[in-house]
Amino acid sequence: MQTNPEKHQATFRVTLLSVAVNCVLGVAKIIVGWIVGSAALVADGVHSFSDLVTDGFVLAASHYGHQGPDHDHHYGHGRIETLATLFLGSVLIFVAGAIAWSSVERLFSTAEIPPPGLWAILLTALALLAKEWLFHITRRVARRIGSKMLEANAWHHRSDVLSTGVVMVALIGSQFGAAWIDTVAAVIVGLLVGKVGWDLLWESGRELVDTALPVATQEEMRRMAMSVPGVHGIHDLRTRQSAGRTMLDLHVVVPPRISVSEGHEIGNEVSRRLRNGFPALTDLTFHIDPEDDAGEGDPSRFPGLPLRPEVETALARRWASLAVWSEIREMELHYLEDKVTVVICLDEACPRESQAVARELEMRADDIDWLSHVEVRRLSGTPYLPTTA
Repeated sequence: MQTNPEKHQATFRVTLLSVAVNCVLGVAKIIVGWIVGSAALVADGVHSFSDLVTDGFVLAASHYGHQGPDHDHHYGHGRIETLATLFLGSVLIFVAGAIAWSSVERLFSTAEIPPPGLWAILLTALALLAKEWLFHITRRVARRIGSKMLEANAWHHRSDVLSTGVVMVALIGSQFGAAWIDTVAAVIVGLLVGKVGWDLLWESGRELVDTALPVATQEEMRRMAMSVPGVHGIHDLRTRQSAGRTMLDLHVVVPPRISVSEGHEIGNEVSRRLRNGFPALTDLTFHIDPEDDAGEGDPSRFPGLPLRPEVETALARRWASLAVWSEIREMELHYLEDKVTVVICLDEACPRESQAVARELEMRADDIDWLSHVEVRRLSGTPYLPTTA
């Protein structure tokens, strides 16, 4: 698996900065909120700590992106992060429910809620500015290194700016006697924490059930693969995701009579173009087809055609007594349309007429149901030695 040390280091540094900011803000909000009696500020402090979850995922993804598969994890360790996401998303939803429930109880409580004071309002304003700054610096790094994951985390910082803005409105309202606004704001912040948890559960769940990429993205992949010279068709294109990575399987239809190496190189070019066009694509498997067998199911589940040893044995029984048998230099087999086409290569100095030879060989093997037809062409080189000789 390819790694990018510069990208890893940039992601690591900016995410550690985010961790530090969220830790400081979380501790300060909870302490000041508890001192001044602001449920909204305490809830927002918990929200700041919940941001550490996202930061942890970014660090984990970057870390695992630098570790290739091992002997018992052939596709890497991305699913471990997905399972952790499911667990932490569930914890966030539980915390969100606790915040909302305690805030509703406080809303209907007869206890007097004191005004938060100037320091609480100033702390919230400082937190709002810090998160906005964190949004801009994270997005700038994300665009520089081309990381969609880091850009998503930047927009998560921007959502924190909005939630902190709600808390600021609540604190100002409480300062001027509208204490109920503080409690309502705490419920809103609890819902925001719950939304983060739900989003984590939803996305990780989709990964675990191998949800495909959007149809538009799949069609773009198909068009890019079809643009490679020599590609006659694409089918059985399948995608899945794991820990921010994309995996792709596809069948590439190539001309039926080209060499194995040429067909494989066409597949390599398809792979190169797709990997360049979709940077998140880290695992790509292609299958080369000489004809479009889409819709026919897995051919390995059905009775197959005979392979070369069996073909040569069957033909030797019928052709070994013919004079042309000793003049055969090569024998090519083409498996097309559920039949085997046999191409016989004779010495270029052979006086025999090619079409006559082909007819004679076909007549001697007309009882073979898997034989399509025989073709004859000329070739110079060393004599052909059948494996059954």
